[in-house]
Amino acid sequence: MKPVHEEIRELRPPEDGDGFACPKRIRKKAMDLLARRDYGRAELVKKLADKGYQRAVVEEQIGVLSDEGLQSDTRFAGSFVQSRIGQGKGPVRIRAELAQRGIRDGVVEGALEEAGVDWYALAVAERRKKFGAEAPAAFSEKARQMRFLQYRGFEHEHIQSAF
Repeated sequence: MKPVHEEIRELRPPEDGDGFACPKRIRKKAMDLLARRDYGRAELVKKLADKGYQRAVVEEQIGVLSDEGLQSDTRFAGSFVQSRIGQGKGPVRIRAELAQRGIRDGVVEGALEEAGVDWYALAVAERRKKFGAEAPAAFSEKARQMRFLQYRGFEHEHIQSAF
């Protein structure tokens, strides 16, 4: 085990002054971010590259973290799906948000299946929470409630069953 002052010295930028290409600094920054919450691989690469770190080195280091199990798109997708279900979001919206974060379709579908949610019951619960238990009398009110559920990301069948 190295003394602390040697570990700190290794995190300093190299003598050529380009600390944004230092693999150890990039790894440390990535681990700091992952300690707070899970990130998808593409999202983490983008976040570090936007901070000025060299993209090629960032991708290499994130690959190492992924191989070590410290970063996982599957784990991220699972926790993201659970979070959005808790917010009352439907599968269409969840798929779109995960696609924006660079998560592959197969991983997204696996996370949605693993969640084991009854989307029909969730759509009914969200409609009742927002508008009450009574069915709308006027067509315009029904259309408004349907737009709300559509915005939340529920599919047509889920929306129809909510009424």
